Amino acid sequence: MQTAFITGASSGIGRATAVALGRAGFQLVLTGRRRERLEELARELADVPTHLLTFDVRDRAAVDAAVASLPAEFTDVDVLINNAGNAHGLAPIQNGDPADWDAMLDGNVKGLLYVSRAILPSMTRRNTGYIINIGSIAGHETYANGNVYCASKAAVAALTKGMRLDLLPHHIRVAEVNPGAVETEFSEVRFKGDTNRAAGVYQGFEALRAEDVADLLAFMVTRPPHVNLAEVLILPAAQAAAAVIRKD
Repeated sequence: MQTAFITGASSGIGRATAVALGRAGFQLVLTGRRRERLEELARELADVPTHLLTFDVRDRAAVDAAVASLPAEFTDVDVLINNAGNAHGLAPIQNGDPADWDAMLDGNVKGLLYVSRAILPSMTRRNTGYIINIGSIAGHETYANGNVYCASKAAVAALTKGMRLDLLPHHIRVAEVNPGAVETEFSEVRFKGDTNRAAGVYQGFEALRAEDVADLLAFMVTRPPHVNLAEVLILPAAQAAAAVIRKD
């Protein structure tokens, strides 16, 4: 049985991906900061072998310790889904909060690096593996007031390409999935818990659901070993660009 390691599995795309990959026959390492949510998910996936790790991807020592603690049957990770990330604030650059900038760069960029660095020795030793980084349309199209978030996701795009080049000799596939508007807790986090403002982001059109992205990820990781869907943009039908959404 293959092992999938999913960061940010306690909610949204990460949670939905755990369900989809469990259904596809993977055993799962589920990681996140909210232990109670991970335990709830593990109960839901009662027939799927799971191991839970609680850590913040921004904490390199915690990442290393958590990965080092994996039991033998979960040590050889076949698929890494770098999903954990965040958006904080929506302000012009001159009014941006440096604490928000740190949270986004540390989570979206450095966190991805820390987790990948901890998992890669097993993959390179075995000359096999598949890494999928969750980017965003924002990493390819900058929008007003999205400055640092867009920059962090542009970094994910560049890192994905760099990882694909560096890991090619080790037969490790590396890909990036770039969602558009997905209705999750994303906007609630961005707007500091303002649920009304967050809900307004998705009014007037049908956004993607976390399950839509999870279905795509399950399809990607079950392709034959010679196939790599290296870069995928997934949008709701009502979205044409990062900041262009038809609202009926």
